[in-house]
Amino acid sequence: MIELRFYRPKDFQELTYVLDSVQSQYTATANQALEKIEIRNQKGDFSAFPVTLFYNGKAVGFFVLDFGEDKFEFTENSDAVLLRSLSVNPEFQGKGIGKSAMLEIDHFLKNHFVNCNEIVLAVNEKNTQAFQLYIQTRYLHDGKMKIGRCGPQFVMRKNL
Repeated sequence: MIELRFYRPKDFQELTYVLDSVQSQYTATANQALEKIEIRNQKGDFSAFPVTLFYNGKAVGFFVLDFGEDKFEFTENSDAVLLRSLSVNPEFQGKGIGKSAMLEIDHFLKNHFVNCNEIVLAVNEKNTQAFQLYIQTRYLHDGKMKIGRCGPQFVMRKNL
């Protein structure tokens, strides 16, 4: 069973998993993402919300819902959210957890951010496994690209 909850410091120990060299090219670890959020918070920017992904009660994944200005690189919609830093503990990959989480995000947003009506994200063009996951969970790629830290990225979106 998949459950999403806003990140709590007590979740951190289970989120210290290590991504392989390929995955770490494409996404931040929970620790890296939390450090960036803390820097933003110190500057008065409280628009990024870390979320922990639970599978059968165990913290196995992490992502950030970012309502800040960065989303405007992907959309003109002020009611959109940028999904970033998604990862699943490698020990739990291949069980459909990522796919279930991507579907559950819709409900999570509707419950906690009622004005949000679009999710945007970027995925590296070489990260074909993640791209297919997003396609399977009804994200659309309309041809828009962005240059990321590791090369070209597909910009994807999903209306809620």
